[in-house]
Amino acid sequence: MRFLIAGASGFLGQALRDHLAREGHHVVRLVRGEAVSADESRWDPYRNVLDQQVVENADVVVNLAGASFVKWPLTEAYKKTFIDSRVVTTRVLAEAIARSQRKPTFLAQNGTSFYGDRGDEVLTEASPAGNDGTFLNGITKQWQSATEPASEAGARVCVLRTSAVLHKSGGAFRPLYLIFKAGLGGPAGDGQQYFSTISRTDWLRAVTFLATHDESSGAYILSAPAPTTNEEFARELGRMLHRPTKLRVPGLPLRKVFPELSPELLSSVRTEPARLQEDGFVFEHPTLNSRLAAALTG
Repeated sequence: MRFLIAGASGFLGQALRDHLAREGHHVVRLVRGEAVSADESRWDPYRNVLDQQVVENADVVVNLAGASFVKWPLTEAYKKTFIDSRVVTTRVLAEAIARSQRKPTFLAQNGTSFYGDRGDEVLTEASPAGNDGTFLNGITKQWQSATEPASEAGARVCVLRTSAVLHKSGGAFRPLYLIFKAGLGGPAGDGQQYFSTISRTDWLRAVTFLATHDESSGAYILSAPAPTTNEEFARELGRMLHRPTKLRVPGLPLRKVFPELSPELLSSVRTEPARLQEDGFVFEHPTLNSRLAAALTG
């Protein structure tokens, strides 16, 4: 199959590009600079610059573009950059797909922050959006709405509500890995909040599964089944790294110092990948132990 990927230089984008190549697929990368090979195409989503022909040629368009959230301080200017890097890029690609004759499949990255802080409630794709007023919760809804031009034009669209992807090489897990490896890790807040995760391997496999299964469409939770609490996660990571996990990060100071970032650690999001499993996907790393083992050794 022919894939067109935005955000192919990021943590997940590079991994997906390599994974698809190993699977025998052809990948064209959308790049902001000058294209230097036949496998690259220049675009500027903020000026609506995009070669319509590369969209026309694709079987699947994947948007993984997005500025990093692992940044502090989170200024107002950077918040706008963070939002635009997701919403604008998604809308530009969705509109290009809507204009195309072939209507390639659109896989659009998103997050489980869509559900907000929901305590012990089991959340599936059938659960309504949350409304907890947090920064990321608001963005995920804008992000999903930006896909509508493609779906309204008849394209197959899968919204990837992705939880924390575990791999020591990058993403939200890398700073946690470094903190715990230094012996400074521990639960955040009371630790009883659910912390949904997925191995990078299973994330790659799930994205490929959705890309190649024509019957799959709509929103999908990309998170392993039976999520654990933040305290269980901290305890298991510390055990596997042979480090103590006695240091508990109090919730109130965390909220005051990192008002936008703290909900990622303190909110309880207990997701279950109901639709993914109903469609026939089988997780390679269904347990926390297996996910962390893959993250630490892969």
